[in-house]
Amino acid sequence: MKVTKLIIVLMATIVSGNVLAYGSSSSKKACTKPKFTQFTPVHLSEVLPESEFSFLASALANPKTIEVSAKKQHVDVAITKVNRGYIVKGMLPASLQKNYARIAIQATVTNNCKASDGWLLKIEAQ
Repeated sequence: MKVTKLIIVLMATIVSGNVLAYGSSSSKKACTKPKFTQFTPVHLSEVLPESEFSFLASALANPKTIEVSAKKQHVDVAITKVNRGYIVKGMLPASLQKNYARIAIQATVTNNCKASDGWLLKIEAQ
């Protein structure tokens, strides 16, 4: 009986030691994602087609990886470095009228952490 208990304790010790050797997911380096703020015009604003929009991307964002779309249509943007990050400006496509469009943002940082955000605008007829 004592030998059986000893074998069970030894097996449990070996198994638990092997599990702990791999570490947990919290032991991996955390991904610090860039933040997007100061959306202009503000969420759910009514705008005309070809209206200008802008937002601030935090300094963590890699400006070469910032991609913007409006209702899944690629939007060309101008990116300007400022002391708190990057000001990103673009124009809504002329084809978007009488509809809602999400301005979708995607960016990465140097360690391949991906971030996404966006806001919704109501586009009137021109």
